[in-house]
Amino acid sequence: MDMTLRDQTLRDRTLAHALARVALGTNISIHGLARMPHIAPFAAQMRVEFSQTFLPGALVEATGYAIVVAEAGIGLLILAGLRLRIALILGLVLMIVLQFGTCVRQDWNVAGLQLPYVGLYALLLATCRYDRYSVDGLLRGNREPAYL
Repeated sequence: MDMTLRDQTLRDRTLAHALARVALGTNISIHGLARMPHIAPFAAQMRVEFSQTFLPGALVEATGYAIVVAEAGIGLLILAGLRLRIALILGLVLMIVLQFGTCVRQDWNVAGLQLPYVGLYALLLATCRYDRYSVDGLLRGNREPAYL
């Protein structure tokens, strides 16, 4: 069967979207899952790292717990491609929270390292129409998402 250029382009874009999604989902979910067994020390260390800022220690520590759970949950949703649009939006909100905290600490190197994540989340969100190879895609019968 001959594949038109348009068909090949669509296939390449859907494959690129799926592979980028899986890579991001793997990275973010493992960030959270690897910290789960050590969540209390992680959150306590955040309190120490933010002790010279205006942010209340209790809020920082609570945020440390939330970050770990959010990374694991959001990452697993993205990895599977389940509720992908919502997961990507939540991932961007998480990145905004991380950027805020990093900038409050004036850790400009880490703030710069976080920006590619923001870009990848935004790119995946902007190209959700190419989401086919995912749980959402299976549930839709690999049709284009209806929310676009």
